[in-house]
Amino acid sequence: MKILSATYKEQYKINTKLALPVMIGSLGHIMVGVADSVMVGQFLGPIPLAATALANSVFHIPFVFALGVAFGLTPLVANADGEKNVKKSATLWKNAFYVNLIFGVLITGLMLGLEPIFKLMKQDAAVVDYAIPFFAIISLSMIPFLLFLNLKQFAEGLSDTAAATRISLAANVLNIVLNYVLIKGVWGFPELGLNGAAYATLISRIAMFVGLWLYIKYKSKFKKYWVARETAKLNLKSIKEILTIGVPSGLQYIFEVGTFAVCAILIGVIGALPQAAHQVSISLASISYMAAGGLSAAASIRVGNQLGKKDYNTLKLAALSLFVMVIIFMSFMGIVFLTGRFFWPSLFTQDQTVIAIAAQLLIITFLFQISDGVQVVAQGALRGLSDVRTPTILTFFSYWVIALPLAYLLGFYTTLGVIGVWIGLAVGLTVNAILLFRRFIKKADSLID
Repeated sequence: MKILSATYKEQYKINTKLALPVMIGSLGHIMVGVADSVMVGQFLGPIPLAATALANSVFHIPFVFALGVAFGLTPLVANADGEKNVKKSATLWKNAFYVNLIFGVLITGLMLGLEPIFKLMKQDAAVVDYAIPFFAIISLSMIPFLLFLNLKQFAEGLSDTAAATRISLAANVLNIVLNYVLIKGVWGFPELGLNGAAYATLISRIAMFVGLWLYIKYKSKFKKYWVARETAKLNLKSIKEILTIGVPSGLQYIFEVGTFAVCAILIGVIGALPQAAHQVSISLASISYMAAGGLSAAASIRVGNQLGKKDYNTLKLAALSLFVMVIIFMSFMGIVFLTGRFFWPSLFTQDQTVIAIAAQLLIITFLFQISDGVQVVAQGALRGLSDVRTPTILTFFSYWVIALPLAYLLGFYTTLGVIGVWIGLAVGLTVNAILLFRRFIKKADSLID
């Protein structure tokens, strides 16, 4: 088979070297949220767990937009690195820092102003009371996390993907320890309950930024970039380049994650226990999604780098090999979710109703794993080509024209309830995967021709 040929095997080696640290680092990021959900569910019960679902559903809409904007730096730096242009890389890095800082301040202010809408969502009153202060605290973590991403995306553009991973894992350990200390109130610390989990997230994200800044500041291989950065000027051309890729990328994430967020709110109307089950299932599904995001980052780096070298055949080959890798990985994860559909939810809660609902949702998670992986790698590959506008339209169509209306109809006009909502999400994911994959093949073939 072609995918087992020596040519493909060489690509797998290169991809693995790039992607594995990012996958582990991405898992580190998501495990912060998963650890919060596990410890909140076990220590505090299903109502605070549902509150984290509600708060995160609102938080993640502006959060992922900022994330997409930050991701705009990586393919540009990878392209400049392919051209061996240190000055260009440093200029992009410096300008992206201020873009991230400004976005961080603005979005934090926006999120803090959103608190009153929690009481207008027709959610369980006890859930809302827990969610509001939790949301306010995690909103403050936006600025340090975006500054961390500026450093991370710059380093990844230069194919250094390991350092951010190590720092993310260390921060994840810190988050788990702080969760235990601050939720329960041990070792002389106050018992903060759900808010303790929020403070743990905030502190761990500050630590991530400081740790990666120290690494890049004092690592010798970055010295020439620091020197070039000192003389680099803020300029509209670099900012426009970053935003041209970053803003559409952020919109893609909004259309996807925003759909899941709206669905979480819709499920909250159905009931607090289905909402808690949704939080459990989405926390588990996000593990495989974020790991696949590592392969997406590798696609962005490989495609951007080969585009800079004008090696279009290798560009397409590298991306196709990443599609093969993500299909294999997500197939494995789907089987893990399916076979452990009763066990995994029990790690989050002992409520048997929540476990039973979550187990049903994990069957749907099993069905959409490949689609989820293909669409996220396609996003990264297209970002490497600086092709983001049309993919943004396709993503909007998949989620807001197909997934969300279908989720609403099946959830509220059939007996399926929360299961129907998730079926709508699965359909949207699949449509998006098909459209974005076809888009990439068309763009890559046009370069070769």
